[in-house]
Amino acid sequence: MFVNSDNYIKYLKIWLIGLFLLIVLMVAVGGLTRLTDSGLSITAWELFSGILPPLNSNDWNMYFEEYKKIPEYKNINYGMSLKEFKIIFYWEYAHRLLARIVGLFTLIPLIIFWIKYRDSNFYSNKYFLIFFLICLQGFLGWFMVTSGLTQNNDVSHFRLAIHLSLALFILCLIFWYILDFFDIKKLDYKIPQSFLLFIFLLIIIQIILGAFLSGLDGGLIYNTWPDMNGTFFPNDVLLLDFFTSESFYNTSIIQFLHRSTAYLLVILVMIINYLFIKEGVAIKNIILFDTALLIQILLGIVTLISGVEIKYASLHQLGSIFVLTTYILLIYKNSRGF
Repeated sequence: MFVNSDNYIKYLKIWLIGLFLLIVLMVAVGGLTRLTDSGLSITAWELFSGILPPLNSNDWNMYFEEYKKIPEYKNINYGMSLKEFKIIFYWEYAHRLLARIVGLFTLIPLIIFWIKYRDSNFYSNKYFLIFFLICLQGFLGWFMVTSGLTQNNDVSHFRLAIHLSLALFILCLIFWYILDFFDIKKLDYKIPQSFLLFIFLLIIIQIILGAFLSGLDGGLIYNTWPDMNGTFFPNDVLLLDFFTSESFYNTSIIQFLHRSTAYLLVILVMIINYLFIKEGVAIKNIILFDTALLIQILLGIVTLISGVEIKYASLHQLGSIFVLTTYILLIYKNSRGF
């Protein structure tokens, strides 16, 4: 039976772009869930139940009573009213509902593609990797939540960083697949792959440090820039503190590393721009990434100076997606077709 490859490619492209936008929305809601301290408001896994929010007072009281059992309520939100609880509940509920939608939006088209096109030469099973990673992301989300249900007032910042990093990795993978469907002109001058990958590693480290800061509320200290309350180094730590395992829990150190990594990224990106100018490569090939990095730095500074106002912090998190995708585009242009 003849199957039109053009239809397959068209539907695949629409599906991937739609999925990309859905996950961007989910990352945004997830960030707001964290920023509003709403992530622990639903204390049960509820893989299949919980699709609908509480519909009566008994259901609301049941969820509220479960929330009252965890440390966050006892140590931070003790005395919270049911009305206040509903606000944080709906943030977490929206995040979980979006997760279910993303899962279905991933699986159902994959099944349809497999049934209709699996016997054709142009069909590929590689897109099932996206569904596997999304399932893993769901598990990691619950793994993160469990870290704040018994002993801690909040979720583990390590698990938060893993959860966010996987979400961004899924976005990058989908974006790479999307680029395959467009006629992206490759660069004539090839930047050394090791150099590009080193910068990519720094971007990942920077995102992880940002997640650490978010998880530890580390943006609430040293709200000045470019100095840290009048000094370059944080004045409440010693040099030896940087070389202990406790440094991963020290908000002053993590904020200093987050700032320093940003400075290093700027220097390395300036080198890439210099190489482009030297080799006569059109600057339009990197201008998007330059813009994304500049906006992200400015948003980081504004977020810090504002004392982590939610609107700026949320935009700063979304800015990491802009930075990553524009850099992935640069790597794609620099690749040799793999």
